[in-house]
Amino acid sequence: MATQFAAARRWTYEEFAQLPDDGNRYEVIAGELYVTPSPRTLHQVIVSRLNRLLGAFVEEHQLGEVIVGPIDVLFGEGDYMAPDLVFVRAERHDVVSDRGLEEAPDLIIEVLSPGTAKRDRGIKRERYAHLGVPEYWIVDPVARMIEILRVSEGIAQPIEIAGASLTWQPVPGGPRLTLELAHLFRDFR
Repeated sequence: MATQFAAARRWTYEEFAQLPDDGNRYEVIAGELYVTPSPRTLHQVIVSRLNRLLGAFVEEHQLGEVIVGPIDVLFGEGDYMAPDLVFVRAERHDVVSDRGLEEAPDLIIEVLSPGTAKRDRGIKRERYAHLGVPEYWIVDPVARMIEILRVSEGIAQPIEIAGASLTWQPVPGGPRLTLELAHLFRDFR
C-alpha cells in the first residue's frame, strides 16, 4: 500500500538524493513526498515486455533511447518523479545525465498497481501535462487497456483508450510501431 507524507518544505534535489536505497520508490510530486513499496510481479512483467518491444523498435530505427525505471526525472525543484519507462528522442539525448533525466522525456509510461492507480491517473497525469511531457501512457493490466494522454502546444488532448492495439509514432513523420495488447497482457487474467 502506498503511503503519502505531507512535505513541510520544498525538497531540494540534494535532499531527495539522500533518501535511502531500501527497495521503496521515492518521488516528490508538487512538493510532497510519496513512498511506494516495490512493485508486484505482474507490474514488472508488463514493464519488461514494454521495454523489450519499444526498445527493439527504437534501436532498430535509431530513434533514441528507451530507459526502464525507476529513473529519476528531475523536472525542477519540488518535482522529482520515477516513472516505470521513458523514451527520449535521439536529438534530445542531452537531457540524459548521470542523475537521471534533466527535462521531460518524450514519452512516460506508468503501469498501474493497486497502490498507485489513483496517483498515476490523478496528480501524476496533471503534473506530467503541466511539466511538458508530450505523451503519457497509463497501462492498466487489470482492464487490459492503455490510456494515452497527449499534450500539444501546451494543451492536453482528450484521453484516448487503446483496448485492442496501440500505434506509436515516436518521431513525427517516422516509423510506426503497432502494439497488440492481447500479446502484451498474455498469460494474465
